[in-house]
Amino acid sequence: MNYYLGVDIGSTTIKIVLIDESGEMVDKIGSPTGSMFNQNALDSLDRLLKSNNLTRDDLNYIVSTGYGRKLFKISNENVNELTANAKGARNSLGDTIKVKTIINVGGQDTKVIILDDEGKMTNFFMNDKCAAGTGKFLDISARNLEVEVQELEILHFKAKDTPLPINSICAVFAESEIISLLAAGHNTSEIASGIHYSIAKRITRLAGRGKIQDAVLFDGGTALNKGMVDALENELMRAVHVNSFPQFTTSYGAALIAKERYLDNN
Repeated sequence: MNYYLGVDIGSTTIKIVLIDESGEMVDKIGSPTGSMFNQNALDSLDRLLKSNNLTRDDLNYIVSTGYGRKLFKISNENVNELTANAKGARNSLGDTIKVKTIINVGGQDTKVIILDDEGKMTNFFMNDKCAAGTGKFLDISARNLEVEVQELEILHFKAKDTPLPINSICAVFAESEIISLLAAGHNTSEIASGIHYSIAKRITRLAGRGKIQDAVLFDGGTALNKGMVDALENELMRAVHVNSFPQFTTSYGAALIAKERYLDNN
């Protein structure tokens, strides 16, 4: 059996995907990035291989991507995360759904990627460096509400009244708004819903720089939050798809590229 590896070293999380010669995902693993990118990625890889009774010698080709892609010393090649994300997205929903727009919300940035009919990237847009439209903002908000970040989804669907708007474009000022809303006695459910809509509005404005086309895929770890999916669908006024492994879409794409590169050269 031939195996190929995709390693996505992001700003907050390392995501690794192992696929076989048919392109099927064999296994995946995620771990905090930390400060020692290469060593942490190697440790995660070794755990993944051990759980599948494999060694590094069983890997035919490795492609790394993400912020730390050039620091992963054992990779055969590195590609930018936009290319890997596009590849993974186009192949993650089966043959019946052709992704034309990707909305990727990571820990510290948000990207909108436009694809052509062949799945090639034609344009992309990124947010500024403020955390207010990213997954990091959800972490900050959950802390302010004194709940686990996973509970934001539950609170979102408990909201009975209109979501409370969070208008600040700066994460620091938005945090102050949340604290003020809590002090005024507002329900955490309406605040949580407002937080989701605040991020969804920023994504919609970012996406407005290009021409969004269906099908739309929402990926990155934030896509696990169904409250965010609901808010994004309402703001975009269209269906938003989420695959079964949203935080691993880019590393899956890197693994598929690894398979292609190996077959092209052998």
